[in-house]
Amino acid sequence: MELFFGRAQNILLRPVFYRAICQTKSASPTAFRRCTGSRTSSTIKTRIRAQQPGRPQVQSSSASSCSRCFHSSSLPSHRHPLRSLLRTPSLATVSKIGTRMSSSPEGQDMMEVLAGNSNQLADDICAAGSNAGKRQKLVMDYLKATDREGRSVSAEFPDGLDWFNVTEPLTLQGSLRGKVVVLDFFTYCCINCMHILPNLKRLEHLYPIEQGLAVIGVHSAKFRNEKDSNNIRAAVERYEITHPVVNDNVMAMWRKLRVQCWPTLMILGPRANPLFVILGEGNYDDLKLYVGSAIRYYREKGELRTHSLPIDLSHTAGLASHLKFPGKVVCCEGGEEELYAVSDSGNHRILIFEPSGTVRYTIGGKSSGFVDGGFREARFNAPQGVAFRGGDELYVADNENHAIRRIDLRTRTVSTVAGNGVQGNDRTGGKTGREQALSSPWDVAVYTTRDLDMSFHVDESKAPLKDVLLIAIAGIHQIWAIFLEDTIWWKFKKYTAGSCCAIAGSGHEQNRNTSYPHSAAFAQPSGLAINREVKEMYLADSESSAIRKISLTDGKVMAVAGGDRNPLDLFAFGDVDGKGYEAKFQHPLGVAYNAKDGHIYVADTYNHKIKKIDASTNCATTCEFREANGEIKRFSEPAGLCLDRTGQLLFIADTNNHELLVASLPDGTIRPLKLHFPVPEEMDSGSADDRATVLRSKHPIKLRLGSGKAVPKLRLLFNFTFPGKGTKLTEEAPQRWSLTLPSTDWSCERTNGSLDGAQSLTLPIAAPQGRELTANGNPVTIAIGFNLNLCEGDICFPKQFTVRLDVRQDEEDEDDDDDASKANNELEQHYEVQLSRATVTLKHN
Repeated sequence: MELFFGRAQNILLRPVFYRAICQTKSASPTAFRRCTGSRTSSTIKTRIRAQQPGRPQVQSSSASSCSRCFHSSSLPSHRHPLRSLLRTPSLATVSKIGTRMSSSPEGQDMMEVLAGNSNQLADDICAAGSNAGKRQKLVMDYLKATDREGRSVSAEFPDGLDWFNVTEPLTLQGSLRGKVVVLDFFTYCCINCMHILPNLKRLEHLYPIEQGLAVIGVHSAKFRNEKDSNNIRAAVERYEITHPVVNDNVMAMWRKLRVQCWPTLMILGPRANPLFVILGEGNYDDLKLYVGSAIRYYREKGELRTHSLPIDLSHTAGLASHLKFPGKVVCCEGGEEELYAVSDSGNHRILIFEPSGTVRYTIGGKSSGFVDGGFREARFNAPQGVAFRGGDELYVADNENHAIRRIDLRTRTVSTVAGNGVQGNDRTGGKTGREQALSSPWDVAVYTTRDLDMSFHVDESKAPLKDVLLIAIAGIHQIWAIFLEDTIWWKFKKYTAGSCCAIAGSGHEQNRNTSYPHSAAFAQPSGLAINREVKEMYLADSESSAIRKISLTDGKVMAVAGGDRNPLDLFAFGDVDGKGYEAKFQHPLGVAYNAKDGHIYVADTYNHKIKKIDASTNCATTCEFREANGEIKRFSEPAGLCLDRTGQLLFIADTNNHELLVASLPDGTIRPLKLHFPVPEEMDSGSADDRATVLRSKHPIKLRLGSGKAVPKLRLLFNFTFPGKGTKLTEEAPQRWSLTLPSTDWSCERTNGSLDGAQSLTLPIAAPQGRELTANGNPVTIAIGFNLNLCEGDICFPKQFTVRLDVRQDEEDEDDDDDASKANNELEQHYEVQLSRATVTLKHN
């Protein structure tokens, strides 16, 4: 959990929980045991705006606390009256619940009291144990006492903010009036905020909008990059958020409601009257109890309204190609074949492909799940990191399943080696298989070592080698390992095969470097890369915006570049080339080490750049890659990197652009890598029952090159006709197409899109200039895939098919003058596609 202190009118806002709720004098014994480790703990990161503009500094320490409360006696205590915020100018004393509920005297911060009362209620509920009746009575008594005050917040969403998943802005006193409203204050970089989303989805399923619940995501950015609405829109789609989200880029609601940390849930009644505040993650039971009780209470009072909200998810969803938010990419270094794997995170699957882009294996489907088995049956949930072990095994950080999965290419099966699909909070480990719970593993790397037991071998090359799977556990800010064989590790400690445990990081969210691995602290580690020559592992520590390293001989944690010397300052981000701490990154997610040139390549995600760090000097510089037209390539939140076996090609997962790129390091050029599926993508494991049709023209296209300077151009026109009576394209349904060209030397204005209600499609294609249009004497092929939806009377049905057109050079191509060459270099081809419920045919007109 991340705590933020803002400066308003040069006066420091006091924290929501100023009281030391967890102290033994003020909390029950049960509550005290919860705060000292008997319950889930969250990490709190504190930020105070700098006295001077543009340079934030952290002044208070990070601490581990229970999920509901934290010590704050060392924090500033200046009080701020909220008289302008409240509709009632003064607050009367209310009856207390077990002497633990208090009200606000004149001038006291209402939100502070609300937070304090919420914590006291949580303590009482915890003390009630499993007595459901008593827990319910405590909440209902609390609601009655709170409701008698008749307060409501005057805070309102400002005009002009961008909204997602709705067709029009919402207001607390307008469209949301009559609803129990859960305001989720989040920022999409924050892993703790992401952990809240499944709970909110469960809650929305229990209490739909028409039953009186409205969940509103209030995005309050930490990084500059997160203020951009396009980036938020991509995050809303990537994390499959279906409730309304507002981009509060000026943090107006944050300040008006005195919010202090991510994530914060604020529950309001049907009159925008404040009811509860919940900080941190891991509070679903309380959240469900509070919301369910509030809905019952206000339904009985007749204050709930059953109206719907203007939800429209189509305003958010983007059009992606074969890839959807690719996360990480990795090269197989040990097998006979040079294969690559990419986590197709948005499609919940893993793709293994050849350097040419031909997909060898599709593992998992386009729907999320947690299923072991064959490649077609297996299911993942937003997988991220991937790592080969030899040429036949691949390990996957199955992020939202909180698990590590193993892919066996020999048996074509998927199995689970750690995690059980439920987020864990264990910061030590030691268990095996599904018994060991994990929290958001984000990346994996395989490291080979001999036993670190100081044993002597006459020939070190014959010492037995052991494989260790290293894991970046972003959810609890640690580095873990699965020992794939019996291994002696740091400090001569023995681990049995299959054991999974924390090897570095205290679990506090900090940027703390030390010689003692368990005393070090990380901040959402999200990328790993190994330097086998010096036995070090580099990691992208995303929330500290730093690149750091761990010695794999003794566990020492050291700085490389970025971040700040102050281990508590997690806001030292920017976009600056330089050495060590002078360099600045913004939420980097990926790293790759190139042994050929000695550089660490960094996916500087929120700066939309690729950078490199000289591993010997720690100097960071920005890489520039140019496209075929000479323009500098612009990335969009790249997250994954890897090198090919030669160290000359850098593969890049450009996440928000939904594509893979290949950059040539010697000359700085870059090109997209188009993935080619052996069968149409509609036939993969995500839609096993589909049997797409392949249509081929009987006559190859003969394209003249000419001798002039004009680029050969090919114009393809497709007209869709319907011989059946009443057959037509379904109105408002998606009618999509995608184009696959023979190579990157060919180009078209667009390679995918929608028909948008039209019954024709025109594709202007440019062929390579002055090159043969054949491959080993055979024609090259253009493929156009169609995914259409049709209706015939009152019956609707899909049609999925691929048109393949062979193209060869016209043998009669003779030398012509420039004008004739220009004319000869342009060719137009017309095709008719006849569609009916029973068949689909192609005619060349």
